[in-house]
Amino acid sequence: MLRRILQINNELDASIFLFGARQTGKSTILRQQFPDSVYIDLLDSNLRTRFIKNPSLLYDMLRDKAEETLVIIDEIPEVPELLNEVHRLISERGLTFILCGSSARKLKRRGRNTLGGRALPVYLYPLVSAEIPDLNIDHAINYGMIPSHYLAKNPSRRLAAYIEVYLKEEIKEESLVRNLAAFHRFLEVAALADGEIVNNNNIAQDCGVSASTVSSYFDILEDTLIGYRIPAFRKVMKRRLVQAPRFYYFDVGVANYLLHRKELVRGTVDYGHAFEHLVIQELYAWLHYIHSDEKLTYWHTYTNIEVDAIIGDARVAIEIKSVEEVLPRHLKGLKAFGEEYPDSRRIIVSLDPINRRTGDIECIYVLDFFKQLWKEGL
Repeated sequence: MLRRILQINNELDASIFLFGARQTGKSTILRQQFPDSVYIDLLDSNLRTRFIKNPSLLYDMLRDKAEETLVIIDEIPEVPELLNEVHRLISERGLTFILCGSSARKLKRRGRNTLGGRALPVYLYPLVSAEIPDLNIDHAINYGMIPSHYLAKNPSRRLAAYIEVYLKEEIKEESLVRNLAAFHRFLEVAALADGEIVNNNNIAQDCGVSASTVSSYFDILEDTLIGYRIPAFRKVMKRRLVQAPRFYYFDVGVANYLLHRKELVRGTVDYGHAFEHLVIQELYAWLHYIHSDEKLTYWHTYTNIEVDAIIGDARVAIEIKSVEEVLPRHLKGLKAFGEEYPDSRRIIVSLDPINRRTGDIECIYVLDFFKQLWKEGL
C-alpha cells in the first residue's frame, strides 16, 4: 500500500473540497485515512438518482448525527444541488464534510452554492517520488505517475482508456464544448505545446478555431484538472522578459499518449521533453503540498535565454536537462539569471550521477534532487 504525502487530517480545521484529476487516488486515500466516516458515493447510480430527485434526503439522512461527525461525499459534482443541504448541515448541525470531485467546473456554474468559504479547496496530484519506493525514473517518464498507470502491467492501454473516458464523461456528457472533434484536435495540439510558451493564435490556426476558443479550451483543461498553465516570472531587472504562460498536462504519461511518444530512450529529444515535464510535475506537487506560500514560474528573455523553474521571488532557479554529463554550455541560463539575482540558489537537475558545484551552481542527480526536495526542501 502506497502512503500518500497528502495527509488530509492536517487540513481538517474545517470542511474541505478535495479535488484531483481522475484516477489520482482520491477515493482510495479517503477510505484509507477515514475508515469510520459516513461515506456517500455518488457513483452509485441508484443513490445518485434518489438525491437528484430529492436533495433534501441528505439532510434527513444526517440531521441526527453528532456534531463534528465527518461525512465524505464522493463525486459531489455529480449532484451539485446537494451543496445547499451540505451548507445547512454545516450551519445547523455542526457536521464536517469532505466533498470530493475531479472537476471544479460543475461547481462554478451560476447559482451553485460554494458554501461561502465554509469549505477550503485541497488538491491531490499524481504520485510523487517520495510515495514510491525505488522509483524507476525511465518507467515514470514513459508512463507517468497516475497510480493505476505507474503500477500497471500494461499502462499504454490504460492511458488510451483514460483519454477516452475524459472526453466522454467530462467533455461530451457535460456539453462543455460544441465541437468535440475540434476539442480532441486541440488536446493533441496542446500536447505539442506541452512545456512550451502558449501562443493561442498559433494553436487556433492548427485547430481551425478562434484564439478565444483556444483560451476557453485551456480554461476547461484547468477546471477539469487535466492541465495547468505556469506563469512567466515577471520581475524585470535588466533583460526584457516573455510574459506568456507555459502549459503542462497534469501528468507526463497523458502528454506522451497524446503525442504518440512510445518507448522513450535516453539521449533523444522526446525523452528530454518528458524528463523536464516529470521534474516540473514533481515541483508543482511539492509546492502545493508543502510550500503553498510560494509560486512556480519560469524565466525566459526575449533573446531566448531561459531557466525552466523559478521558486518564489527568485529564491531558487532550476534548470532541467536530461543529459548524463553536465557541461558548461548547459549552464548558460542559470549564469544569466545569477547576474540579475546573485542571491538566488541555482541548481541544474540532470541524469549526471556526479553531484558537485560548478562555480555557484549546484549539479544534482535527479533522484537525489527528488529525495532532497521531500526531506529537506529547497
